[in-house]
Amino acid sequence: MSETQQKVPENKGADSTKKKQPRWILHYNSLSATLWFVVLSNTIYFTAFYGQPQFFTSTSRLLTVIQCFAAVEIYNSLVGNVRAPLFTTIAQVSSRLLVVLGVFTVLPNSEINYGFAYVTLSIAWSITEIVRYSFYAINIETGGNAPDFLVWLRYSTFIPLYPLGISSECWIIYNSLTDADNVVGVWYKWFFIGSLLTYVPGSYVLFTYMLNSRKKVMKSLKEQSDKKKK
Repeated sequence: MSETQQKVPENKGADSTKKKQPRWILHYNSLSATLWFVVLSNTIYFTAFYGQPQFFTSTSRLLTVIQCFAAVEIYNSLVGNVRAPLFTTIAQVSSRLLVVLGVFTVLPNSEINYGFAYVTLSIAWSITEIVRYSFYAINIETGGNAPDFLVWLRYSTFIPLYPLGISSECWIIYNSLTDADNVVGVWYKWFFIGSLLTYVPGSYVLFTYMLNSRKKVMKSLKEQSDKKKK
């Protein structure tokens, strides 16, 4: 589940840099937030009025395209437009692409695609990305002065949503093992198994990293609030 970090000024408690980001990154973040809002709206609408399997058949292609759009983050990390480490960014984006391309696209008839895990996956991904991209866009537009409530959301919503997203991803991949073997081949099944084995250490490292980042940001917000009261 993607939690890549973009540059956040010091007044919000995170690392900063003097390098100015290209203006197009603001538009990229704004567009991404809008697209993920569409995903969330589709999730609510189709789950409430239609349920599965129509939810997957009607929305999976759009979800796949939007998630593939996030590959831009690898480029941004590579050229230094954002502060996220390249290897971490590649790992995070690839884990999602494994789901949308490796399962939803290659194995569209896998029974797990039409289960509740697709719903929880869509909820976790969309809310996370709406908050994340909105924070980045507003932070760029305001010169590092994103509203405190948005900073809080950025560094708090991942606590329930990250485990939800990761567990949904793993559940979908795990339950696609048989189809991977039958449809593609045994090598594809073992590719999935190998990928699953990387989730445990990878998710632990990322989650603890985000917790440490949250601690620093929340401390900074408190210090700023205390100064305003004086």
